[in-house]
Amino acid sequence: MVRQTFEQELQRLQGEILDLGRMVEEAILKAVDCLKRQDQECARRIIANDQVINDKRFAIEADCLTLIATQQPMASDLRTLAAILEIATELERTGDYAKGISRITLLIGKQPFIKPLIDIPRMAEKACDMLGRALQAFAQRDVEAATAIPKEDDEVDALYNQVYRELLTIMMADHNTIDQATYLLWAAHNLERAADRVTNICERVIFTVRGEMTEFDTEETLLSSTDPSRSEGA
Repeated sequence: MVRQTFEQELQRLQGEILDLGRMVEEAILKAVDCLKRQDQECARRIIANDQVINDKRFAIEADCLTLIATQQPMASDLRTLAAILEIATELERTGDYAKGISRITLLIGKQPFIKPLIDIPRMAEKACDMLGRALQAFAQRDVEAATAIPKEDDEVDALYNQVYRELLTIMMADHNTIDQATYLLWAAHNLERAADRVTNICERVIFTVRGEMTEFDTEETLLSSTDPSRSEGA
């Protein structure tokens, strides 16, 4: 494979990663919307479509491995391929969170919500916004953006803490709410983890550009300083 063809294939794979990212963003936002509307048919479609995300990840991985095996890329090209492999995995697992939220929609069914869903959709919007910008940072090799985005994970953590506290209070007041509250906590936890995976992607952007392994410490102590009395809903 001549150099020009190799570079074209590398560009194609980077485009495939962006496409996969858009699929995952859409799945997360739709899953939360289906949960909010208690749309079980929509939830079933998202669960079924998860296989499409899985297949795309595996196709990207296969193509990356073929390039590595046949072209033996060096330096920055190899780092790019290694980053694509890692990012594809992060995206596929983020897609699994959308599937998990959809399963929660089926578990809750048509039960009236014990609290309006307000913070969970906010978590989804923030996590997906971070994800989209992290992938653009990868495409543009933007180290500055990749360094700044993980700091926003604290916003998602704060929303998660708020949801946790509020649902815990509801469960303590009425044991009949425990099942649904637990399901909603699972949904919130999935979104918190989705934001964490964005941080992993940002670390790969820096690795691609600089060849340095950077680990961001964005963990926030659970139930830190969030005031549950200010919460509007899960």
